[in-house]
Amino acid sequence: VLSVPGRVCACLGYPVSIFFIVVNEFCERFSYYGMKAVLVLYFKYFIGWDNDLSTTIYHTFVALCYLTPILGAIIADSWLGKFKTIVYLSIVYTIGQVIMAISAIHDITDTNRDGTPDNMTFHTAMSMLGLMLIALGTGGIKPCVAAFGGDQFEEHQEKQRSTFFSIFYLSINAGSLLSTLITPILRAQECGIYSKQSCFPLAFGVPAALMVVALIVFIAGHSMYIMESPKGNILLRVMKCIGFAIKNRFNHRSKQHPKREHWMDWAEEKYDKLLIAQVKMVLKVLFLYIPLPMFWALFDQQGSRWTLQATTMDGNFGAFIIQPDQMQIVNPILIVIMVPIMDSAVYPLIKKCHINFTPLRRMTVGMLLAALAFVAAALLQIQIDQTMPNFPSSSQIQVKFLNLENTSVPVEVEGQEPFAVPGFDVSSNNDTSNLNIFSKSWKTIIKRKVTNGCLLNDGHFWHYKQLGKANFTIVNEEGQTCHYILQLGFGSSYTVLIPSTFSFGESVTIQDIEPNGIHMAWQVIQYFLMTCGEVVFSVTGLDFSYAQAPSNMKSVLQAGWLLTVAVGNIIVLIVAEAGSLPDQWAEYVLFASLLVAVSIIFAVMAYFYTYMDPMEIEAKFMELDPEEKKRKELGMTTKDNLAYVNNETSNNTDDKQMKI
Repeated sequence: VLSVPGRVCACLGYPVSIFFIVVNEFCERFSYYGMKAVLVLYFKYFIGWDNDLSTTIYHTFVALCYLTPILGAIIADSWLGKFKTIVYLSIVYTIGQVIMAISAIHDITDTNRDGTPDNMTFHTAMSMLGLMLIALGTGGIKPCVAAFGGDQFEEHQEKQRSTFFSIFYLSINAGSLLSTLITPILRAQECGIYSKQSCFPLAFGVPAALMVVALIVFIAGHSMYIMESPKGNILLRVMKCIGFAIKNRFNHRSKQHPKREHWMDWAEEKYDKLLIAQVKMVLKVLFLYIPLPMFWALFDQQGSRWTLQATTMDGNFGAFIIQPDQMQIVNPILIVIMVPIMDSAVYPLIKKCHINFTPLRRMTVGMLLAALAFVAAALLQIQIDQTMPNFPSSSQIQVKFLNLENTSVPVEVEGQEPFAVPGFDVSSNNDTSNLNIFSKSWKTIIKRKVTNGCLLNDGHFWHYKQLGKANFTIVNEEGQTCHYILQLGFGSSYTVLIPSTFSFGESVTIQDIEPNGIHMAWQVIQYFLMTCGEVVFSVTGLDFSYAQAPSNMKSVLQAGWLLTVAVGNIIVLIVAEAGSLPDQWAEYVLFASLLVAVSIIFAVMAYFYTYMDPMEIEAKFMELDPEEKKRKELGMTTKDNLAYVNNETSNNTDDKQMKI
């Protein structure tokens, strides 16, 4: 451990202060992902909303989490500074998590102690307040923490800073990994004072506790941080500067006014050259951000389309069972493995091969890998579709005829060929060969796929949530009982019939739909490709955004990076709704094709991009040139400034290029 005069302690070339920042990020991400993992189930099973409303509120919350970084960046860069912004909004964040945990305590309003809250309005209002505070807190600190970590390094520590961003991203995924494993287990427990229910208070309470730890750890490193003072309301100044440049250029669009090198140079009459140069740097990077949302459009479908795909697959791994919504854990597991491998092996090997693998080239490769992941998902979906039952289209109905007599019964349906429904034999294995699809509208029972269920002749339906053996008991009027064990499989559907001739010991089960035949392990291929793409795209993007940002606009640029995630989710909604593709594999191919096209565009943009050194550029404009000082001191108006410039440039041709 070395003592660096006037700065902070350093260990192995790294500031000790980054330890507190990384631990803080790990705990905060655990808190966020842990709460989010059980949020939809909380809406559906505790609040009592249907699937559509639960999904709508869930995605609204996620969207807010990626829109509020702009507000956090404004507060950090223009008012409180990064440290205070992180502390204050973390307090708001913690309060929101605590409110969410309280909102899930059913005993608060369960006056009759029946296990159901009597005042659901209270719980709903509390949860909405908690989610709003969480969205403000997690979104507000999101652009500040990474940038604050980057501030801890000296100018000559570019390699260490790059490694820090990799470790930082690793801590994010480590928190996500553990929380995705732990909080669903906590939620599955039963707790309560008067009645035992699903333990949502514990599932929300642990993330709240982790957020308290995150806040304490971050404050504990206060004395070691390098804290830069806020540079003023920089975002407002940037917006005004851009607006003035556009307005001034429009007002002087005639040919009699000399052209300027950059359209932002039309703001020189009012704003200093340093600010204009900084705005140029920001706009240059933001222009590169335009194609980036398409990557997130594919990436975020791991939690939606890919999870739905997993519901049609077999999750039996022998020693353990993986539920469809747990397959997402593959991503953080692979992140934890891939980040060190890329930094310590892949990138150095590429460098030894004398390949100039620039940050923008890495990001292009990451986008192409994500597209390849969706191609793999499409190929897998085609295989899954071949094992799926033949369900009716939107213009058809599906009718199932069950003949409980001993002899076959002829059936005639208008517009269809006559057929016979064989008699039901409880002593043999019955199948669904008597299933027919008609393009007519018939008042009858519509058969649909049900996962792990059984139907008795009284119309009662049971749903088994886990894979394995289903146990149920049949009791007749004489008090005789018979215990049945039914082996269930993912995606299978069973019908249990009790005919009037039933006698104990006979088989009464019909397998309507076979269990899923494609194993869930095949999804690991697409998760691996997507994770590789994420490592070279997202980690590189974080470092690139910081390195190319002016000194007083780093949080703003970080917020712009996070905003691409929100836009990417909007793209998913647009494509999914407007596409109306009949087959899921076709939608996967569509997204892959769109990302490949966007990757090509991004590669072209990257080819013409010139890497900047913000510190070097800013140093050139730290002092105003004498002529600009003279005009500022005279307090000339915009019109006077233009006249002054035009007069000077017409009298001195050599001066023209310099001043314009």
